[in-house]
Amino acid sequence: MQGIPDLGGAEIHLEGGSYMISRPLQLPASGGGNLVISGGSLRASDNFATDRYLIELSATGEGDKSSSPFPYEDITLRDLMLDSNYRGGGISVIESLRTSIDNCYISHFTTDGILVRGGHETYIRNCFLGQHITAGSDPNEKDFSGTAINLRGNDNAVTDVVIFSGAVGVMVSGQANTLSGVHCYNKATGWGGTGIYLRLPGLTQTRIVNCYMDYTGIVAEDPVQLHISSSFFLGDAFILFKSINGIVRGVNVVDNMFSGGDKGVDIVQLDQSKGPFTTIDQVVIDRNNVQGMTLRATVARGLSQGNGSSWTVDFNPILLFPNLIKHAQYTLSPSTTGTFPNHALRNVSGNRVTVESDVAVPATVYVTVDQGTVITS
Repeated sequence: MQGIPDLGGAEIHLEGGSYMISRPLQLPASGGGNLVISGGSLRASDNFATDRYLIELSATGEGDKSSSPFPYEDITLRDLMLDSNYRGGGISVIESLRTSIDNCYISHFTTDGILVRGGHETYIRNCFLGQHITAGSDPNEKDFSGTAINLRGNDNAVTDVVIFSGAVGVMVSGQANTLSGVHCYNKATGWGGTGIYLRLPGLTQTRIVNCYMDYTGIVAEDPVQLHISSSFFLGDAFILFKSINGIVRGVNVVDNMFSGGDKGVDIVQLDQSKGPFTTIDQVVIDRNNVQGMTLRATVARGLSQGNGSSWTVDFNPILLFPNLIKHAQYTLSPSTTGTFPNHALRNVSGNRVTVESDVAVPATVYVTVDQGTVITS
């Protein structure tokens, strides 16, 4: 970009060394691009500032300020081990463009392992992050704190990343981000942890695909344009929609696997403590498979059999939203030949569907319902 000095592909290679530093590694405030930092370890000293990061891409250093609104572009941080020594964070990327963080191991942070604020297109790949070094089932898990990855900007991607400790795995408060192949076992939901937290009510615009939520789940505030698919939820991990202004719109939760301990935990839940969801539109929760948990969906199929003139199918055990059926379709199939009763859909309320006929007849009624969008004309 104009105003960003081209550093010519220079590489700061740490040559496999381990360096203890007492203040952040920073680039000049004048900015720069086309640079690689790689191949070694950085560790915070005992007097390192607790509100700083080991590596800071931010125009707060010495020298004249960059004339570009984005001081840094095309900076690559790869093959690094960063130990924050419980003194602040690992990497901060502020108002930067097209930054790559690849094959980094970041530990012992108290704030954020990686902070991205502003800018565009920070790609985080093949990294391991954890506040504490553990392989799971840590006896001090309830005390884990900090956030492994904090995305406070737009158009970023997190791919093939493992987060093994910390209170929050990935915090997202920017638009148009994507997470793929992320394995979160940072802090179990039962201890108050969250794997992925989407804190952007009303404008989520996030895709979560092929992730592994390991005893820790996903929280989304007023989700709008959210896609979660092809992911595995283990240990009663679930998805929580949290009402802030009562909006949920354009949400897909499809083709996921959920596994739990037969405790009756719903795979998708609603937090309506601040008010009910009142705007519900284009929400599809379907085609998920469940073992040891309770299936919840916005599309459901059921049947009722009997000899009579009224059949009711209760969808409350499966439908996510209370008292909401936007579309219902049914088929009445008599059990005897030569019977053609008149019948009609008589009631759709309380997430129950009732079909009645004008005469008593042995029959099976098949019903399909949908809580999503219905087109009217």
